[in-house]
Parts: sequence; structure tokens; C-alpha cells
Amino acid sequence: MVRKVVMLGIVIGAAGAIPALYQSNPDFYRNLLGSALEETPVEEVQQVAMVRAPAPERGKTSVLLGKRVSIAADRSGHFVGRFKLNGRDTKAMIDTGATYVAINRSTARRIGLKLTASDFKYEVSTANGKASAAAAVIENLQIGRIYIENVEALVLEDRALDSVLIGMSFLERLARYRVEDRALILEQ
Repeated sequence: MVRKVVMLGIVIGAAGAIPALYQSNPDFYRNLLGSALEETPVEEVQQVAMVRAPAPERGKTSVLLGKRVSIAADRSGHFVGRFKLNGRDTKAMIDTGATYVAINRSTARRIGLKLTASDFKYEVSTANGKASAAAAVIENLQIGRIYIENVEALVLEDRALDSVLIGMSFLERLARYRVEDRALILEQ
């Protein structure tokens, strides 16, 4: 019985490790797959993979293998994607200059945050000047397979903010993020 449990643990561990190893060295697995297919040389497998990987479309969000997402830059160079805040679909822009995720009061109401006038006790500096803000916690914030719970946020009045900004309170909880070929890659 113990031997079966140990073997099951090894199988589960290997199954969990393969995607992580693939992400760290995809060429190794392509070469391994290519050599396993006797009738297809490795060079052809690599060429097919390169042909099928189109350049990212402007402003398009793509879910990659594992918990990775690619957001192509839009025409103005911003990274805008479709996020889910507390399960509600929302268009949002990545803002590495923002300390927190920032949403307006209408969005807060839509995602189930209940705020009173007395909650707006903080003064913050925005690109549009000073504004009153309330501290909040978004229960879950998701893009693709990336899912982060209890994300700190600021709620501003609608006139102070007309879009959702995904700031560092979300980004710093990722394993990494980087810009590559005019696309922002997020990894959990």
C-alpha cells in the first residue's frame, strides 16, 4: 500500500513538473518530440512551430501555456486587456506607475463593493490632479488563467477616473511580467 502511495506521489509530482519545465525550456521538448516522430525531422517541427506563431495583434489578449497571458500593445502603446474583477468582465489598462489597482465608484458598485461617503477619506494624486479615494479589497482579479485573491485597490469618484487601472498591487503578486515584441507577458 505504501509503495502505491509513493508511486502515485511520484506520478503526480512529475505531471505537475512537466508544464513548468516546458515553460522554462520549450526547445528541449520540441526537440524531444521531433526526435520521437521518426518521419519528421526536428528542423521541420521547429519551422512549423515558428510559422504557426503569428505576431500578436494590437490590443489582443492571448492565454499562453500554464498561467501566462500575453497582452499586445494597442495603437497608442498601452496594454489593455479583459480582466474579471470579482467575476465581472472589465476592460482594464496595465499601469506600472500606479501603486494600487484603481477603479471608479460605478465599477466598485458593479463588482459588489459597498462603500459609503465616509469611506472616501484618503487624498491621492492622479494624472488629473488630487482626488478623494476609498481603500478596498477586490476578492479576486483574473486574466486568462491568472487568478489572484484579495487585491488591494483604491476606489475614486467617477469624475476622477473613467477606466480601470491595474497597478502594482496586482503586478507585484505575479511571478514576473515583462515586455517582449510589443506585448506584455504576465506569469503567475
